[in-house]
Parts: sequence; structure tokens; C-alpha cells
Amino acid sequence: MTNYEEAFKKITAHAREYGFVFQSSDIYDGLSAVYDYGQNGVELKNNIKDYWWKAMVRYHENIVGIDSAIFMHPTIWKASGHVDAFNDPMIDNKDSRKRYRADVLIEDHLAKIEEKINKEVTKAAARFGDAFDENQFRATNARVLENQSKIDAINARFIHSLETNDLADLKKLIEELNIVCPVSGSRNWTEVRQFNLMFSTRMGSVTEDASAIYLRPETAQGIFVNFLNVMKTGRMKIPFGIAQIGKAFRNEIVARQFIFRMREFEQMEMQFFVRPGTELQWFEFWKKERMNWHLSLGIDSENFRFHDHEKLAHYANAATDIEFKFPFGFKELEGIHSRTDFDLSAHQKFSGKKMQYFDPELNESYVPYVVETSIGLDRTFLAILSHAYTEEKLEDGSERAVMKLPPVLAPVKAAILPLVAKDGLPELARSIMDNLKVDYNCQYEEKDSIGKRYRRHDAIGTPYCITVDHQSLEDNTVTIRERDTMKQERIPVEKISGVIAARLK
Repeated sequence: MTNYEEAFKKITAHAREYGFVFQSSDIYDGLSAVYDYGQNGVELKNNIKDYWWKAMVRYHENIVGIDSAIFMHPTIWKASGHVDAFNDPMIDNKDSRKRYRADVLIEDHLAKIEEKINKEVTKAAARFGDAFDENQFRATNARVLENQSKIDAINARFIHSLETNDLADLKKLIEELNIVCPVSGSRNWTEVRQFNLMFSTRMGSVTEDASAIYLRPETAQGIFVNFLNVMKTGRMKIPFGIAQIGKAFRNEIVARQFIFRMREFEQMEMQFFVRPGTELQWFEFWKKERMNWHLSLGIDSENFRFHDHEKLAHYANAATDIEFKFPFGFKELEGIHSRTDFDLSAHQKFSGKKMQYFDPELNESYVPYVVETSIGLDRTFLAILSHAYTEEKLEDGSERAVMKLPPVLAPVKAAILPLVAKDGLPELARSIMDNLKVDYNCQYEEKDSIGKRYRRHDAIGTPYCITVDHQSLEDNTVTIRERDTMKQERIPVEKISGVIAARLK
């Protein structure tokens, strides 16, 4: 098992053990690629949603939110192109009878070559120390250049095959690269086929009269079809945005890496409507704005990077991903896309309703262009979880697993702990709990030794533990312990809320 596999295994085990994420339908042996969020996971998830909503809606006067339905008129998905073009190229291995996404097999092969480059860079950095110039090394080292040349050549062909829907060449490329099935180790592949990812069901009281309908594969279309409603009732003026958080569903055949790729997931999206011709300036604006949001969580910048799309979707004239360095490598976390007027124009055509904005400055009507920011809530959850998980060896030789979550996102903000469950300590601790729980999610706990209780709250990321002891009864002070440093100090009871509030800003 590789180091990253071992690290990721620890994170997923920790998530289950401490009530963050459970396998869905666990007592029935689970449902593949579907997960439930436990008591701590749902708090973390809600805190992420709240943090995003404030940044996108509350702090921007020209952005409003909606909550559109999961079920939508089936013609919407015809207009958006999902019925005809929402496909993944799939390939089966005849020996293992396992199915894979052809593009993911190739991307994994490219990642292995990139890992070779990174190993060369790491070795050189260790050898040259402070004098090491990474950019110069990447531009001059023969092995790095050779591997980068391989990546560029594969990418060019790979992208061309996807753009032209040349499935035969995708299979040929897989064979030429000697890509083997991870299970059987063989190269006995079927042809590549397209597989539509939308879940379909039927709506109606009688089966034979019911209409075919889809579970939405994205939340964006719910925003586009409400463009006129929001614009008119909200008296919105260009530029303005509409934001939404909601569930989406994709019939992923190859769902893997825990909650990174799921069949039922949640998106946080914002569609920003702009005057045609200004979309690329707004595209650059939202790139910076969204990266700043990620960095505001206190995660080091080297964990993020932009990845500009070489292959643009049919509706886009610019696109980039914010990628995060997960334990299994850099992967997409958020997409920023300049979608032009594709969506509104398509719905205008299919619905027969004018999806236009009258611009008083230009004295003309037009279909607005759109810049989209779309972030996966579950992937953000996983990014924050994997970055926060830390194993530490302490001065006394013991070890602890601590979730160094941003305090504003932590499921529990403070634990109220009477030193012993007698002598009047529980009563004082309960009164402190009653005062704090109005403003913060707190937990009261009196079982086990104080050390074990500290460790439990370290493991779920609680920023503060407040211990009530016998001195507390004498002078109305408590011991407050900080999660990351484990430093303790005595403060008056009346100052507890202020200390917590200061840390959460």
C-alpha cells in the first residue's frame, strides 16, 4: 500500500469512527457510492454551506439565492444538451468484468508520469537545498523534459479523441499505453461506449400514463429557468448573480475515492449574469474571488492550483478548475466557467419565452452572458477533512489524532466538561452550557477521565474544552484548553463567550 493510500485509509476510517460519514444503508451491506453524514459530519457540512452562502449571497448586494426543485420539466434537459450529450466513455475488462471510465484510465496513467516528475523535483530539492530553483530544474532536466513531452503528446491526442468523439482511438490509446485493468492486470479490453449519466424515473399516478422525468444531474439549470422570475421580482440589474445549494444525481459507473465521486451529491453554484463582451473580465474576477475564499479557510496556498481547460465544453469560451491536493493527488474542487449565452438562448428557443434583459444604459435588450462558479460541497468537505486530519506525537511519548478544522467550521465549538460528576461541578457546568448553547453548538460531557474527553474532542476538531473544577466553585473561573496548542489558562466564566467569538472571526 502506498503512503497516500495509507493516509487516505486513515482519514476514511476516522470519518466513520467519529461520526462524520457513514456508508449509506450500512446494515444492509451498504449502497455503492452513496454516503450518509453523521452527527458531526452534518454539522461540518452545514457550516461549510453557511460559510459559502455568506460569502456569495450576504456579502454581495447583487447576488440572491434560490432553492429550485429536483424534479424539472424533461424538456429542460433536452435544451441543456444533457439528453443527447451527457455521457461518459466506458470500457470493460473482459477478464475481471469490471467497468471503467476510459478517460479516467488515461488520466491515471498521466498522473503516474507526473508523479515521476515530482519525484525528480523532490530529490533535486533535497540535494540542492535553499539554492534549488524548481522552475529552472523543470525547464532543463532531461528526465523531466522527457516525461513532460510524453504527457503533452498523450494529452493532445486524448483531448482530440474526446472532442471528436473518436471512441475507437480512445481504446487504441489505452492499448498503446499498455494500461492494464487494476483488478485482473490484463489488457483484454472491450470497445469504448458512451453511457448517459442521468437517472430517469416516471411521474404520474398510473404507470402507463406516467411521463419520463429525470433526477437533475446539476443545479445550474434550476437557476437558468428561474432567470426571468428572479430578475423581475427582485428588480435585478445587470450584473447580478443567482446562487443555489442543492442535491444533484449522476449514475456514475466508476464511483470511487470515498465521497470524492458519488451518485448523490450536493453542489454550491452561482450563475452571474453579465453584459455580452464583459464576460472574460468577470471570469477573471471570479477566479480570484473564489480562490481567496478557499484560502480564507487557512489552508496553505500550495494545496491549491488553477487548471485551465484545454478542451472547452460546447457552451464555454473560458474555463478553469480550482484543484486541491487531496491525498490521492490534485483533483478538481471547483469550476469557474464562462458559459456565454448558451443556456438562456437554449431555453428561450425550447420554451418560446424571451430570456432577455433590457439594458437602460444601452437602450437595448439582449440575452445575458453567464459566468458560473460551481463547487462540490462533498468534495469541499473531503478537502477540509483530509487537510485537517493530523497525527501528533506528544512530549510524553503518547500520540493523538486531531482534526485541525478551521474553528468557524468545527462541528462543536466548545466542550463543557465537569472534572468529576459530583460535588456541584455538573450543576455549574450545566449552567455554563445553557448560556453558551444559545450562540454556539456545544457539548456537555462528564463520562471518562478528563484526558480521554480531551482526546475525543481533539478527534472531532472541537476548538475549546472548558473544564469546571473545584476552584470554579470558589472563584467562578474555569480552565479553557485550546485544541491545536493544548495550552490551558484560567479565565472568568463571563469571558468564555468572548474568547470563543474572537477565535471564530
